[in-house]
Amino acid sequence: MPIIAPSTKEVIVLVAERLFAQHGIHGVSLRQIGAAAGTSNNSAVQYHFGSKDGLIEAIFGYRVPGIHQRRALLIAERRPRDLRGWVECHVLTTMEQGELPGSHYLGFLSVLVQHEGSRVLRRLPQDAQREALELRDQLAEQLPHLPPPLRLHRIGQATLFTIRAAADRERAHAEGLPLLDFAVEATDLVDGVTGFLQAPVSEATLFALAARNDHR
Repeated sequence: MPIIAPSTKEVIVLVAERLFAQHGIHGVSLRQIGAAAGTSNNSAVQYHFGSKDGLIEAIFGYRVPGIHQRRALLIAERRPRDLRGWVECHVLTTMEQGELPGSHYLGFLSVLVQHEGSRVLRRLPQDAQREALELRDQLAEQLPHLPPPLRLHRIGQATLFTIRAAADRERAHAEGLPLLDFAVEATDLVDGVTGFLQAPVSEATLFALAARNDHR
């Protein structure tokens, strides 16, 4: 079969993903992205995407559908019934993305989350936003021992930790550094995230939470 060359827009998206991951969202200009993508027109990126925000949305549009399709497949296959099962579906899907040749998506996502926090969720396509909230709710149902404010906070922290751990592995791939076997590292991350979510709430934390509520 003949090899189909990527379109100019796809090349720009992939180059932007890599440069954002390496230099940060504000560390690279649209002209630098266009030059690295090999476009002769200095305004090519602006022509195709309008702005950095448009380019960021294009990166999500390029990557997110495949990631969520893979997660849905894992959930359908494994039919998780406990916390570890749901965590495993999330962690494996995230880490598998970093194994794809040429992927810098997790590094890009880690940088973007560092700048925008939970606001990143609003940038995702509508279907992806809904699926992310459904996954959060499934995890929350498995954590009845946590007071509601701590429940969502822990899930958010666990998600950030997973993204950063997977981004570190993705970056090591790109730099040719030695890595643990995928199955070992992925299972260990599932262990760590599950343990973090399941950890009991200390008396000190409950006291601090009660004091916070009393001062409202």
